[in-house]
Amino acid sequence: MERQHTENLFRRFKGQLVTIKTVTGGIYEGRITEITNDYVSLLSKEEAESSIVFLFFIAVESMMVVDLPSR
Repeated sequence: MERQHTENLFRRFKGQLVTIKTVTGGIYEGRITEITNDYVSLLSKEEAESSIVFLFFIAVESMMVVDLPSR
């Protein structure tokens, strides 16, 4: 996928919880917080601590939007 298409895809789901698989087999889950023309950042929350993960578009293999059940 060209970078522009990848960037547009992430912009469509900004603020939503996603799971991203990289070409090296890594799996990352978090909320999309920032999108540039080179990378996407995810805010990952593990219990009380949170961290930000930056993934370059060339490393992304697939993305899945996590659909949380409504209350």
